[in-house]
Amino acid sequence: MTEARREPRPEWLRITIRTDESFRAMRSMVSELRLNTVCQEARCPNIYECWNAGTATFMILGDTCTRYCGFCNVTSGKPKPGVDPDEPSHVAEAVARLALKHAVITSVDRDDLPDGGGRHFAEVVEAIRARVPTCAVEVLTPDFKKKPGALDVVLDAKPAVFAHNVETVPRLYKAARPGSSYDGSVGLLASAAARRDREGSRLRVKTSIIAGLGEDDGEILEVMRDLRRAGVDVVTLGQYLQPTARHLPVARWVPPDAFAAFRSEGLAMGFLHVESGPLVRSSYHAERHRPDPEPPA
Repeated sequence: MTEARREPRPEWLRITIRTDESFRAMRSMVSELRLNTVCQEARCPNIYECWNAGTATFMILGDTCTRYCGFCNVTSGKPKPGVDPDEPSHVAEAVARLALKHAVITSVDRDDLPDGGGRHFAEVVEAIRARVPTCAVEVLTPDFKKKPGALDVVLDAKPAVFAHNVETVPRLYKAARPGSSYDGSVGLLASAAARRDREGSRLRVKTSIIAGLGEDDGEILEVMRDLRRAGVDVVTLGQYLQPTARHLPVARWVPPDAFAAFRSEGLAMGFLHVESGPLVRSSYHAERHRPDPEPPA
């Protein structure tokens, strides 16, 4: 596959590379603590902005995914058995060193684990809270396919934000997300929202959509309506960028005014926050839509 269409990239997709002292210090710490970040593994276009600002999205459960998504640059294959028992403390150490007020924790898919990694997510949240009680934790999880109880294990750890990405429109799932289902992803988000409402908690429920895989604007708006009906609070939208020639090609460049329109439509639908722009990714400016801190007991 190639990204032969619409070359070169539009001006609004140009990225400024800034590897200053803050960036180098972040890279050194990630290496020292043997951590993975989605910033690196997924070739995020915002890595320079975020790392220079001292923020990162930590990727737990290894660097090998059991799914083969057509848009994603994370390595696919057979992961090493089990999980790293030291990972929760290492992530908490990084959060403490960075003095983060909002930490984002995501992972590869681990269909090989009995709980899909749900318990490990919970242990990371608990380790961060023990080390940095003032830090809000956002989890961006897999769909935990066929893993009963995994979602509740994660939510029992009381993250501030629960996120799971639908990524694209139903029509494109077979090519973009083989092994996943649109109904399954929306259903997981609905289950998280239902528990939030049942408990009256401050949990934010969040998802992300990639534009440019072959969908049209009407399909994106229909997905947004499905998400709002499911109880999702926050949605992010960004332009798909083909990581390598082996991945799905870019079907279209979505202009900034279209992303502005998605934001306006989303707010009108009742979303609490819509982050929408060509270079937006699911954890971009994540600190802006976390819930207010719990009042003192």
